[in-house]
Amino acid sequence: MAYQTFRQEYLQVPPVTRAYTTACVLTTAAVQLELITPFQLYFNPELIFKHFQVWRLITNYLFFGPVGFNFLFNMIFLYRYCRMLEEGSFRGRTADFVFMFLFGGFLMTLFGLFVNLVFLGQAFTIMLVYVWSRRNPYVRMNFFGLLIFQAPFLPWVLMGFSLLLGNSIIVDLLGIAVGHIYFFLEDVFPNQPGGGRLLRTPSVLKAIFDTPEDDPNYNPLPEERPGGFAWGEGQRLGG
Repeated sequence: MAYQTFRQEYLQVPPVTRAYTTACVLTTAAVQLELITPFQLYFNPELIFKHFQVWRLITNYLFFGPVGFNFLFNMIFLYRYCRMLEEGSFRGRTADFVFMFLFGGFLMTLFGLFVNLVFLGQAFTIMLVYVWSRRNPYVRMNFFGLLIFQAPFLPWVLMGFSLLLGNSIIVDLLGIAVGHIYFFLEDVFPNQPGGGRLLRTPSVLKAIFDTPEDDPNYNPLPEERPGGFAWGEGQRLGG
């Protein structure tokens, strides 16, 4: 019975969020069980381009460290904001969401050639948080019950939290930078005088991921009511 309930809940998670979070959890589990090691996963340009270990282009986004506070914190934020994006502004646009993943991953990999980062998953999570926060500027956030602010400040609050924990803020800055580039090209520049859409989802992705009909009875997770965790809770101003 519990298995059926879990399976039903699991299948209700939108496909991109489900696939990415599952891959992250399974990768971490494989490391914990010593089936693989982080040395087989991390981002290393020399091993990728000279020894053709191309899987590292993907696996460095799937490992968030050993099971602990940092891992759980990242998984919660990854699942939460990835799902809200997929069920919100990308609702019915799975191909566009996949393209955002590919575009963001490409830029981070490119920037990763110039910064000393071996795992980029946390930066990718910050990118998702940034895009969601800019598309929901009037959501009021409550961080651990200590800070109340509007959504666009969330990535910067997370960067400050990382700084307090003694972590490098380069990861957060990379995620913010890539998120801003995507947001500007997708949401800002097309609406400027003389602007236009520079990011266009390839038709092959649309053919693979987009369904021709949308289910009118589908009830997505509301972006304006993230709920469930005190460090990311939000509500519309005036609500």
